[in-house]
Amino acid sequence: MVPASRTYACYQDGLTPQGNIVNKNAGCVAAANISGVSPLYNWFSVLRSDGAGRTRGFVPDGQLCSGGNSTFRGWDLPRSDFPKVRVSSGATVQFRYSNWAAHPGRFDLYVTRNGWSPTSPLTWNDIESTPFSSVTNPPQSGGAGSQGGHYYWSGRLPSGKSGHHIIYSVWTRSDSQETFYGCSDVTF
Repeated sequence: MVPASRTYACYQDGLTPQGNIVNKNAGCVAAANISGVSPLYNWFSVLRSDGAGRTRGFVPDGQLCSGGNSTFRGWDLPRSDFPKVRVSSGATVQFRYSNWAAHPGRFDLYVTRNGWSPTSPLTWNDIESTPFSSVTNPPQSGGAGSQGGHYYWSGRLPSGKSGHHIIYSVWTRSDSQETFYGCSDVTF
């Protein structure tokens, strides 16, 4: 939720007062043209039930944003026009991750390497190998299953970054093999 993942940002971009989704952002429209808008009602469900915390060698290159989950394949599109969140290199921020279905586990946040191109398919070689922020069983605010409920923790964004990057999140449940994946487009 903070910084907004592609699916959350596109959900927010398109949600109308009537409750249906009509995207306006060009990246969201292109993704929905492939996957439909139905996945956006479950924007927090970019997961693999067989993930077991695996990343490189498990989620294929070019499918990082969907976690290799074909339901969300539209959000793997290599585009520079998905909604972006402005952040400051080296700043301390409070990260928020939906607790729609609360589970114990570990969160790891990675960032793209300098020189990454948003118009090329995202690969594991584009992601720095070490997380810049990790936390196990962070506190929660709001109830599980509520619209605004979330896990939260403070962390420092990487230094030496500028321009468009992706913050890549991996949430590994400790009570099952289910693993959640996400891409957040940011501008440092």
